[in-house]
Amino acid sequence: MLRSDVPVLPRASARPALPSGPVDFTEAWLRNRRLSEHTRTAYRRDIAGWLAWCAARDLDPLHANFLDVNSYGRDLEATLGARTGRPLTPATVARKLSALSSWYEFLVKLRAVEANPVSGADRPRVDRDHSATVGLTPEEVDALLAAADTDTGPTAARNRAAIALLADLGLRVGELVSLNLDDLGAERGHRSVRFVGKGGKPRRRALTPGTAYAVDAYLADRAAAQGVGVEQLTGPLLATATGGRLDRHSVFRLVRRLALAAGIPAAAKLSPHSLRHAFATTARAEGVPLEDVQDAMGHADPRTTRRYDRDRHNLDRDPAYAIWAARARRRG
Repeated sequence: MLRSDVPVLPRASARPALPSGPVDFTEAWLRNRRLSEHTRTAYRRDIAGWLAWCAARDLDPLHANFLDVNSYGRDLEATLGARTGRPLTPATVARKLSALSSWYEFLVKLRAVEANPVSGADRPRVDRDHSATVGLTPEEVDALLAAADTDTGPTAARNRAAIALLADLGLRVGELVSLNLDDLGAERGHRSVRFVGKGGKPRRRALTPGTAYAVDAYLADRAAAQGVGVEQLTGPLLATATGGRLDRHSVFRLVRRLALAAGIPAAAKLSPHSLRHAFATTARAEGVPLEDVQDAMGHADPRTTRRYDRDRHNLDRDPAYAIWAARARRRG
């Protein structure tokens, strides 16, 4: 039995557009998924792009087939990104089509369409061993943290805490800006932070001594500015001057500004995700087992974690050396 607040469209519609308003298929689909607000926004944008493409061709989305999706995919591949000015990457096109496929699967379950047209479409092949994110060496991460330490101004303490959380925990930028003060805690002698990760999964991570110090210093400054005790602070962990939540765009600008101050050559191309890649690479280089890095980063698939490890092709880590050394020890 279908919920009464989920719309069911007629199979034959003279108009290509789906009903608009607070209750429509897209919102019903999103309510059915455990997603972060950032992901919901991206999915809304992806579906809106498909509906606009259909409307421009007088195509009813409920009667689209895989040939239509293929045409849409080719058009996406030729679309120039607003920020880069270059054609969308295969990974971006694949992500948009993946969102569209999930949307249609929902419509199939509601019996609004008979089949998912994306399932038979030709999706771009994405190399799971490649990432377009510009990475950072451990020395560059150190330089970025040093630039944050010497930064000045009313937001300097907050910025140091933000960079420390990104560098030491490898958080996604969405996870970082979603943190609240009551997410901080202590468990078995560890300072910790809890949050909801990608896919709606509850996560908890340990705060390193350096990160805990940066967070404590920031909160002490914030409390002093408000004339209250730290324990009386409420709201987001990383706040703006007016008490609002720091947004992801501000964090992007912060990373690039500090990278420029640190003299990092690729400063203009860096993002908060660069620190996440550096976290995985450095952890593996320091001998942290793959499964522990995978758990820390919240990856469901270890292949995703390996893609983040920029040093995985380093010949120093070739297992042949370990086998040869073991053989040499046996020969004594």
